Parts: sequence; structure tokens; C-alpha cells
Amino acid sequence: MTDPGERLRALALGLPETEEGTHFGMAAYSVRGKGFASLTKDGRRVQLHLSPEETEAALAAHPGGERLERAGRTIGLRVPLEELDDAALAALVRASWRSRGGSDDPPSDLPTGIGRPATRALHGAGLRTLAEVAGLTEAELSALHGVGPKAVRILTEALAGRGLGFRRP
Repeated sequence: MTDPGERLRALALGLPETEEGTHFGMAAYSVRGKGFASLTKDGRRVQLHLSPEETEAALAAHPGGERLERAGRTIGLRVPLEELDDAALAALVRASWRSRGGSDDPPSDLPTGIGRPATRALHGAGLRTLAEVAGLTEAELSALHGVGPKAVRILTEALAGRGLGFRRP
């Protein structure tokens, strides 16, 4: 039988952008700087950050689990690894990873400096890379709700840095 800690480690590190570290002496996993899973020091329980709704559903399915709270607010779940088969552990780890910013979306090379509204607008238009943005005219880009002059300037500079530019009208 596989070591439960190794099961958790393999599942967590199999998710994009996951980093391994420690948190209060426990093996811990984070995505984009936010912890989503840790293994208790005794190696017998996993702690997962989940929404209150996901926590309640997990507690109903795994009665040996306990609610994790911070400042009176539910932040997740601690559950014995022996209660979780591979599929249940995988589902909980993935849900926790998503709750902390993990995404299955294809990678994006858009500059973060364009801001969240512009990033959402571009992703909403199906544009995830600078090469895809280069397929637009500057006017088409500016017409997207959420893309302002600052985002256009930053994207223009990023495109130029790659030897690209906007499509000519």
C-alpha cells in the first residue's frame, strides 16, 4: 500500500503551479502563494482549504473529518487519510487547489500588469496569449469592456518585446 503522505504529495504536485513546502512543520502545498493542502505532523490527516459549502459536503461524506475554523469562520476540513480512497482524496485536493486560485485553464502569457478586468475581458474573448492578442487590431482590443488605455499600452510593449504588434486594420 502506498504511503498516505506520498498519495497526497503525488496528487498535489500533479496539479499545475503547485509548490511544495512546510507550514508550521507540516508538509504543505500551495498554488500562487496560497496554501491549499497540508499533512498533519503525525502523517495521518490531511488539511484542506475549502469553501464552507464544500466543507459541509465533505463532512457529510467523511464523518471522521472535522471543520477547520479561523476567527469563527469555516476555512476547510481536516480528515483522516485512512477514510479517503484515491478518488475521494483526489477530488478534495483538486477542490482545495481550485479554491486557492488553481486553474485548469491553459497557461496564459498575458502580462499581469494589465489588471484583472482586462485579463478577464481577454480570457472572456478566448484570448490567453500575446500571439492571440496580436491577431486583433488596437481598436478591437480597446473595444473590449475592461480593457483601458493602460492595458493597451502594456500589451503594446509586451508585443513589441516579442517582435509582434497588433493586426493592421
